[in-house]
Amino acid sequence: MGGMRAVLWDMDGTLVDSEKLWDVALQELYRRRGGEMSAEVRESTVGGSAENVMAIVYADLGVVADAESTAREIDWLHEYTGQLFAAGLPWQPGARELLDALAGEGVPMALVTNTRRDLTEQALESIGRHYFSATVCGDEVPSGKPAPDIYLRAADMLGLEPGQCLAVEDSVTGTMAAEAAGCVVAVVPSDVEVPESPRRRHVGSLAGLGVADLRAIHADLDPRAEALPRA
Repeated sequence: MGGMRAVLWDMDGTLVDSEKLWDVALQELYRRRGGEMSAEVRESTVGGSAENVMAIVYADLGVVADAESTAREIDWLHEYTGQLFAAGLPWQPGARELLDALAGEGVPMALVTNTRRDLTEQALESIGRHYFSATVCGDEVPSGKPAPDIYLRAADMLGLEPGQCLAVEDSVTGTMAAEAAGCVVAVVPSDVEVPESPRRRHVGSLAGLGVADLRAIHADLDPRAEALPRA
């Protein structure tokens, strides 16, 4: 069966403007270690799993850490960010309206995020867990984004092939993961430029987009559409 059957949503920077809160937390981590995070390093961490982010941070700071101390610092980072999340998460323009439109048409949705489960559950209190038939977090798969595992798991939980799903992403890391899984990707603007690709479509904003627009993006980019019989 062709056409868009589901939408798989990234969270940070796509649905909610939480990347700025991660900025604050990472800057505080650097301050605790007597360093200062550059814009280039921050850009390289956007959309990454906790383990990959810490590897980038430690390499930048010249820190050699064992698995136990790294895990403790990851815990601290999530606890600190959780305190920031508790004040509420601002929606990205048009995100909530598009969730409502998709839900109104009965389109299944999944939340697919590298953020680990405990912090995602906190975020869902602001976003609304009722929108999603499935949620998959970075600590629930063998490898987080940019590996495809997280998108493969989400599609499987919905009973679909990845190619039947449209992923909505804002980062290079997330877009790579969705494409590697076999999804078509709608890329929304962020502070990090995402390169062009045959299986991704850049949109100026989620604001003003409707369900028909998402279906059209999927139909335009889904290579299976060429094999479907024409009316």
